[in-house]
Amino acid sequence: MASAQSQSNPGPAPQLQRGIVKMVLSGCAIIVRGQPRGGPPPERQINLSNIRTGALARRAAQAQPESKDTQDEPWAFQAREFLRKKVIGKEVCFTVDRPKGALTREYGMMYLGKDTSGENIAESLVAEGLAAVRREGMRGNNPEMARLCDLEDQARASKKGLWSEGGGSHTIRDLKYTIENPRNFVDSLHQKPVNAIIEHVRDGCTVRALLLPDYYLVTVMLSGVKCPSFKREADGNESPEPFAAEAKFFTESRLLQRDVQIILESCPNQIILGTILHPNGNITELLLKEGFARCVDWSIAVYSQGADKLRAAARSAKERKVRIWKNYVAPTANLDQKERQFVAKVMQVVNADAIVVKLNSGEYKTIHLSSIRPPRLEGEEKNKDKDKRFRPLYDIPYMFEAREFMRKKLIGKKVNVTVDYIRAATTALETGGVPAFPERTCATVTIGGINIAEALVSKGLATVIRYRQDDDQRSSHYDELLAAEARAIKNGKGLHSKKEVPIHRVADISGETQKAKQFLPFLQRAGRSEAVVEYVFSGSRLKLYMPKETCLITFLLAGIECPRGSRNMPGGMQVAEPYSEEATLFTKELVLQREVEVEVESMDKAGNFIGWLHIEGMNLSVALVENALSKVHFTAERSSYYKTLVSVEDLARERKEKVWANYEEKPEEEVAPLTEEIERVPKYKPVYVTEITDGLHFYAQDVETGTQLENLMESMRAEIAAQPPVEGSFTPRRGDFCIAKFADGEWYRARVEKGDSQAKVHVFYIDYGNREILSSTRLAALPPAFSTRTLPPQASEYAFAYIQVPQDEDARADAVDSVVRDIQNTQCMLNVEYSGSSCPHVTLQFTDSKDDVGLGLVKEGTVMVEVRKEKHLQKMVTEYLNGQESAKSARLNIWRYGDFRDDDAVEFGYKR
Repeated sequence: MASAQSQSNPGPAPQLQRGIVKMVLSGCAIIVRGQPRGGPPPERQINLSNIRTGALARRAAQAQPESKDTQDEPWAFQAREFLRKKVIGKEVCFTVDRPKGALTREYGMMYLGKDTSGENIAESLVAEGLAAVRREGMRGNNPEMARLCDLEDQARASKKGLWSEGGGSHTIRDLKYTIENPRNFVDSLHQKPVNAIIEHVRDGCTVRALLLPDYYLVTVMLSGVKCPSFKREADGNESPEPFAAEAKFFTESRLLQRDVQIILESCPNQIILGTILHPNGNITELLLKEGFARCVDWSIAVYSQGADKLRAAARSAKERKVRIWKNYVAPTANLDQKERQFVAKVMQVVNADAIVVKLNSGEYKTIHLSSIRPPRLEGEEKNKDKDKRFRPLYDIPYMFEAREFMRKKLIGKKVNVTVDYIRAATTALETGGVPAFPERTCATVTIGGINIAEALVSKGLATVIRYRQDDDQRSSHYDELLAAEARAIKNGKGLHSKKEVPIHRVADISGETQKAKQFLPFLQRAGRSEAVVEYVFSGSRLKLYMPKETCLITFLLAGIECPRGSRNMPGGMQVAEPYSEEATLFTKELVLQREVEVEVESMDKAGNFIGWLHIEGMNLSVALVENALSKVHFTAERSSYYKTLVSVEDLARERKEKVWANYEEKPEEEVAPLTEEIERVPKYKPVYVTEITDGLHFYAQDVETGTQLENLMESMRAEIAAQPPVEGSFTPRRGDFCIAKFADGEWYRARVEKGDSQAKVHVFYIDYGNREILSSTRLAALPPAFSTRTLPPQASEYAFAYIQVPQDEDARADAVDSVVRDIQNTQCMLNVEYSGSSCPHVTLQFTDSKDDVGLGLVKEGTVMVEVRKEKHLQKMVTEYLNGQESAKSARLNIWRYGDFRDDDAVEFGYKR
């Protein structure tokens, strides 16, 4: 029984003191505190004089094995509750008496309010029958005691409280010792608010609460936060962390013994997490806002009132640098508002967690998505296939899906970027201080209100990075990322799926000539094919991914001549041509990682495909020419886009921009009117015809350099005779220059065209134009002193101007035989008339008679005339047409059945 002792010795009137009620220990014991000044205020326990109330239940002390649990005495809990509801948190005044021998306890009278005119607490308890008056040693002349006795008699007569016939006991049970599985108990409440009384505050975020109406005592930790705590040292004493005492007082002064509602949210590892709701606010958010707590990731996910509110409260405290954040430096403190938040256009998806954006200033910036990690190989997979060429995009599971998701969502679109933090460059000590990772700008990227990082994580295409608790460099939407990952794991999405991982078998045929040849006919027949631009090497050279064919190809834009960039050559670094970088950047901005359509026309010797690329109805070749970043190449003449290319080139030339900046058009007065257009000015040079092809092309040597070739051949053969090559030592590779032993037993310079096997190597004799298939044993390395740098290949390929070769094999063979008979291994006079797709078109004259060889073929009726529209060529065309008419009239050779073209007689093998 808690008791109070009466005043027995008269003395001076006790001094009136004031305070605020912190806690009610029992019906007659109250803890009063002062006003806080720079920290928790002093406290004192006041026991009410002259009354006694029932003792509350107590657990046995663990340090005293002989002690036992005690139960509530009748009406003890009701007395405590009556007093708690009346005085907790309120200002009171009290007088203190110090009886003889009572050194540890203070007794006195207490009144509500600032003076003794307020309600007398002891009298109220006695009047309600919740306390008994101590009548022992009562003096008859004490009016206070007389007043208490009268009130007790009235309560006894009214059978109130202690004087009633019914019992007033309560059974309070500790949840920890009463319920076997606390998690089931928490789950059974379904996060519904439960009425409770806060009985004790251990630290700022941990309390003991009495759950009503079942009277369960439970220890609750606040979800999502952690306050500075009190650490127990080895000697048993507690040492507080900075601001631990202040945080505890902050919670005590607002919640201790208050009526609240608690939402029990989770119970991991027997720890009950919850949120305490008070009519005046949420203590969790208040602790964060005032800098008494920090957010913790492991429990914030279960916080039922919205984790974003907690983050916002913590952010407010950080910005104001209060209490535990007094030394806080924001991750983006050195950035102004424009650098911290901006709108930019996405130009490239670098990886599944990084993009390149273009700012309004035109600057390019790489942005990494905050707090996420792209798919990666784990464990043994890292060491798998070491010999294989590793391609992360296709070989890491789900990397391709993640990249494609971002590419389709973001490429070419404007996004909102909010910089969360800048990760400083890291250095690897083993590499001698070389940065292992450069500085990274990490941000939250949104488009249309969608957080791209969150979307990736929710689809299982990325994972969330876990941080140390004190690491503040993380996404501003970190909790949403964690929640998205939890959903992805639960639903078995992407990386969290138990199904077999997707495999992407993509063939890279860039530079693979044989594979490219196999693909070429298919791509040509397909017309326009869908593709994705994976990489841009230069303005006109790209790497494409063909989804239907699942292959990678190198693609060259047809019809244009684009400035070349710098590149490593055998002789050193080749300097970039003017505007090559601008052309590359233009192409990147227009097509990089976009879906395009391509028309493949042909391929070059290196296995690169050549054709036209279209994006959203725009021809990239035309766009480059139109923007003065390229010129029209003569090969465009055969295409349907030639007129468009010439038209836009003329406009670009007139503007004198970029590649046309230094273009100077010749003044009209310096040029004889129409001389260029109406007159043909031949410039014949002597050549020696060495080879005639089946297609009526021929190879010829320039007579002027003939002496140089003879001297080179003599010197080369002399050196070979002195040091004969080792048979079989040369391994032929396509494109290599070498020397080959011809049928006459002499060595000549040659180039390897292909090798079916060691016994069948196709070579081209570069100084004579003939071809041969021979064994690799008849080949040897070309001595450096006789390379093409010393003397370029002497055989040049030509075609006859103004003529069309018959399609019929027999008719074509007749024409070839006639030419071989007349000009092979003879000297003639050659004049270039106009350019062709593969070689110059020329007229050839016999040296002695000056007769035109081509015109002779026309007059013999072995070939037809190709009509040219250039004005300065019209005289020659007319002469050739007259020769054709005479052959037709005489019904010579191909005209023996008349003009087959009138009947479109395909059966004769001719085509217009």
